[in-house]
Amino acid sequence: MNYETIRYETEGPIAWISLNRPEKLNAINPEMVEELKHATDRAQVNDDVRVVVLKGEGRAFSAGLDLAPRVEQDPSSEEDMAQLKASLKNHFEMTLRFWDSPKPTIAAVHTYCIGAGFELALACDLTLAANDCRFGAPEVLYGSGVITMLLPYICGPKRAKEILLTGTDRISTQQAVDWGLVNRAVQEKNLVKRTRELALEIARNDRLAVQISKQAVNTAMEIGSMREALKHALELELAIETTETPASKEFDAILRTEGIRAALEWREEKLGHHGRVMRHEIG
Repeated sequence: MNYETIRYETEGPIAWISLNRPEKLNAINPEMVEELKHATDRAQVNDDVRVVVLKGEGRAFSAGLDLAPRVEQDPSSEEDMAQLKASLKNHFEMTLRFWDSPKPTIAAVHTYCIGAGFELALACDLTLAANDCRFGAPEVLYGSGVITMLLPYICGPKRAKEILLTGTDRISTQQAVDWGLVNRAVQEKNLVKRTRELALEIARNDRLAVQISKQAVNTAMEIGSMREALKHALELELAIETTETPASKEFDAILRTEGIRAALEWREEKLGHHGRVMRHEIG
């Protein structure tokens, strides 16, 4: 297929999937969700591909979900709720494509790795990050929640709560390494090179041994019902998205009429937020 929001290329045993909305800091929209699902499936059926790498074009890996197309949902409308649930489920399944991939997945991250982009990096088996990255999960600032609740399994419940409840988007690369969110920190100019070297190091190994080793680690985490916990967290995210408060209602109204920057400024002024909100250049 002809992709509009991503690029797909193969280089020997590596499939490179690039988020390709640089003018929007690779914010994830519904089209990108569908194309990422298609691209990951495409890599699986190519016997020459042994490793899948996810990276971002332009100035960032991903600033998270594109809030620009967000429309008002009527919690009393069964049709609206069915559409919202289907959208969240679709995004959930796309993210877990990288977790479930029989072939190892690597995220090569630079600058911003926020929200849904952060979830994608967490879902990959390995993550390399440039030294200047900012990680975080600011969903609570928008009256929203995390779609794929992988964070507690990657860094533990204490760190996960600190990140999620504060809505921070200023986790540095060094913090991410220290907290187990990232495998290696590298210079940005060397990010693709070091990622390629790591991918080739994996690709040289026995295909079946690599696949089973990945499966064994995932199973060790999932055997404690992680999968069911993730599905439960998805249902809770649906509850967040469909429950209005006066503040969330006004925030959404400003978001629809004036854009994300105005909505964030209103929230900071209204709620006295401590100013750790990234000024998304999207929407």
